[in-house]
Amino acid sequence: MKAAARPRWRAAASSGLLGAAGLIVLIMLWWIGTDLVAAPGSFLRHFSPTSAFASLAQLVTQSDLPVHVLVSLRRILIGLGFALLIGVPVGLVVGRSGVLNAATSPAFQFLRMISPLSWMPIAVMVFGVGDRPIYFLLTFSAVWPILLSTADGVRRLEPSWLRLAASLSATRWETLRHVIIPGVLGHVLIGLRLAIGIVWIVLVPCEMLGVSAGLGYFILDTRDRLAYSELMAMVLLIGLLGFLLDAGARALYRLAARSS
Repeated sequence: MKAAARPRWRAAASSGLLGAAGLIVLIMLWWIGTDLVAAPGSFLRHFSPTSAFASLAQLVTQSDLPVHVLVSLRRILIGLGFALLIGVPVGLVVGRSGVLNAATSPAFQFLRMISPLSWMPIAVMVFGVGDRPIYFLLTFSAVWPILLSTADGVRRLEPSWLRLAASLSATRWETLRHVIIPGVLGHVLIGLRLAIGIVWIVLVPCEMLGVSAGLGYFILDTRDRLAYSELMAMVLLIGLLGFLLDAGARALYRLAARSS
């Protein structure tokens, strides 16, 4: 192992251990609050981590929970895909034009500040029940950080890169492909990471819109069955999956930064 790599490895290991310790402390506080502090027979004892972890293991191996997880992940990927298809091209155009940026910035900021969940009744009336309103809400949630981050990346491009491309008689397509897109890729991935965090929060209430599968639907089902330990198991699983999605986005960003 090279000498320069050792400090990085040790820093990563130290950070991982500290993160694991923080999670253990969080679980211990949860256990103290539900198993020690709560009075015997208290409603809080239904949400104990010991029963939640046992229910999670049972749900993963002995129920149709994996199907619900796959359905939710499919909706997330489709929503993010639509947001990228809309946000990246619009962000590139807006970032390249000062006039267009000035004309659209107030409207984009206004729309961005509207809670996606406030569109739920309208989405159901327009698209009906099922997956289509969920795709609309997830796309609406994810498009703004991607669009605005892409536009900001274009504005931060080194002017010398564009002048060099022009001096080499590069076409617009060549400039876009070899200068602009590589230059804004990091900003796009930052926007994508922010979008993942938003859509993961929006997904669960969206899946309460009359669908018959998904993590949000499964949470409603556990509530209706008064299966409180399973409900907490679902909360744990949603947190774990969201953490893994964010970790994947961070790894993708580091990979892009390393190759650029």
